[in-house]
Amino acid sequence: MLALFQTIDLALNLYTWILIASAIFSWLYAFNVINSSNQFVNSVGMFLYNVTEPVLRPIRRVLPNLGGIDISPIILLLIIFFIRSFMWNTIVPMVM
Repeated sequence: MLALFQTIDLALNLYTWILIASAIFSWLYAFNVINSSNQFVNSVGMFLYNVTEPVLRPIRRVLPNLGGIDISPIILLLIIFFIRSFMWNTIVPMVM
């Protein structure tokens, strides 16, 4: 049972890093730091977008318009942190 919780924790940790990479990539793309016509850069961008957008879209619908500032990744990181803390501090001690 502990292996299941560790696997869930690893997946959430990996998704956290993917979310951070997606935010950094979007900043680099917006400020033309990276070459958007490069095939590899385009592939990485599409991967990050396809992995994060389905989770961020519902959060963006709920948040009010902040004038071009997107805080949905921060909200999602807080949700992931809460899930990981809840899992390790509440669920795992009850199961073990």
